[in-house]
Amino acid sequence: MAYIEAPRYPADAKRPFTDLPALGDDRAALIVHRSRRAYLMLNRFPYNPGHLLAIPFREVTDLPELTPAERDDLMEELVFGERLLAATLNPDGFNVGFNLGSAAGGSIKHLHGHIVPRWNGDNNFMPVIAETRTLPQALDATWERLNTAAGKLEKAKTRKKK
Repeated sequence: MAYIEAPRYPADAKRPFTDLPALGDDRAALIVHRSRRAYLMLNRFPYNPGHLLAIPFREVTDLPELTPAERDDLMEELVFGERLLAATLNPDGFNVGFNLGSAAGGSIKHLHGHIVPRWNGDNNFMPVIAETRTLPQALDATWERLNTAAGKLEKAKTRKKK
């Protein structure tokens, strides 16, 4: 019920995608993976369980503002997030994309990509169309599963490079 009744945005979150990585507590921030220029975090208001956000550390609002290195790293985080969700939650598919600008559904003025795991027969876009939130697993439990799996995937990726 705490999730369902929660306000859309915390009152003190002025720049959440800049402030959260600086907390020093990835569990509290729901950050499941960090790279050099970007990070993955669980969406606090997900369309589906495991809904991840890929976010550059530097605050920008549009893709052309990213440096080539930032674009590469952000894309790698998107790919890593998809692999992580596939290995951990076994979805039937994914929605991956960006909402650029308020007219496109962008609600936070800091560029971020969405990786939404999808299952045949899931709730689709209930939060958007019907303004109804559903979440069968607590965010903290999902964070624990994804964070553990992210460490394993990162180690496997490092071994392959050697």
